[in-house]
Amino acid sequence: MSRKWQPPLTTLEQGLNGLKVEDVSIDTMATSSRYVFDSGPTTEPLVPPIYHSSTYKLKSVDDYLKILDQGGYIYSRLNNFTCDSVQAAINVIEGGKGTLVFNTGMSAISTALFCFLKSGDHIIICNPVYSGIYDMAVNMFPKFNIEVSFVQAGCSVEEYEKQIKPNTKMLYGETPCNPNMAILDLAEFGKLGKSKNILTMVDSTFAGPYLQPVIKYGIDISMHSCTKYLGGHSDLIAGSLTFSSVELWQTAIRYQTTLGASLSPHDASLLLRGIKTLPLRMERHSSNAMKVAKYLEKHPKINYVLYPGLESHPHHLIAKKQMKSFSGMMSVEVKGGLAGGRILAENLRIVQLAVSLGGVESLIQHPATMTHGPMLMSDEDRLSGGITNGMVRISIGIEDPDDLIADFKQALDEIPESLCAEN
Repeated sequence: MSRKWQPPLTTLEQGLNGLKVEDVSIDTMATSSRYVFDSGPTTEPLVPPIYHSSTYKLKSVDDYLKILDQGGYIYSRLNNFTCDSVQAAINVIEGGKGTLVFNTGMSAISTALFCFLKSGDHIIICNPVYSGIYDMAVNMFPKFNIEVSFVQAGCSVEEYEKQIKPNTKMLYGETPCNPNMAILDLAEFGKLGKSKNILTMVDSTFAGPYLQPVIKYGIDISMHSCTKYLGGHSDLIAGSLTFSSVELWQTAIRYQTTLGASLSPHDASLLLRGIKTLPLRMERHSSNAMKVAKYLEKHPKINYVLYPGLESHPHHLIAKKQMKSFSGMMSVEVKGGLAGGRILAENLRIVQLAVSLGGVESLIQHPATMTHGPMLMSDEDRLSGGITNGMVRISIGIEDPDDLIADFKQALDEIPESLCAEN
């Protein structure tokens, strides 16, 4: 530190528009002291700081309307520098025209759906689909007179086209799909939406924008649960929407701010930190998952493995065309049905039994009894989406792959041969 530096002083000590420190009491000093650096060269922090202020000081009353018109900061529900920093980072990776970040993935989805759909409209959704979307489509949309049709996840876009009606306003897909890992042909999906002048929205959470930049395939809205791969450390909850046009972004931001769905600047900072290592993590997730998938595919207590990187996957060629590599997500059907799936999930040591995905640690969950279980779906609805009793969903982390394989081996050993024979 230079001997020529001077100690920092508050604006009161420097004189604030004629007001001096001796003019106020200690009570006012405690609440109103502000430090502003205004001497010497200005620098920029290498890491964007956490702007956790709820409100911003204006220089004049006219600034309020100027900021609403031209941009800037008034109140953190409307926008915040830390959130803007992560929005810009996601947008450039996605190749979009604008990104919004939200306090949850479901907040992002629900904002988009209620922004671009109204009473009397029709939406076509893949089945299976994330359980929150299914709940919204089946139990909430009827209250708003929004009509829903389902198509089988992984179907050709012609199946979407068959369901289009004069009032169809959105086509919604997931790829890879949760939890059966079906793949949607993004290029064909985008072409269909453009040819019919219907909005397309894709949840690409299972791949992330590094492996699968959705917008480049002509999709209008790319959605991510940033809780997963973008954050990458299981320590934040967030969602994002990236748009193919500024006009869509401008329409959606009004709904976001009015509905109060903005992201906390603290979570935005964690998310921005996670994004910095996204390429490195996704390559490791993908390579680990390929090794584990190949092992499980050959295991005698496994019926099949659904992993887009395997040639046995029914949509492998489509995945190969649109994904840089194949992510860390897979679904596996264990012999022994419901009991077999539970035994595997409950006997792993390194792989943790937990919902969510995309973190550095490996996770497993059993959809038939958990995320797509009886609290949400009937057995008939679940099976119609290809979610079988023995299916487990696995999120492969960045541990040593040999350790993961050994963990699956010992857990599968716990499944009795007699139970597998009943399958």
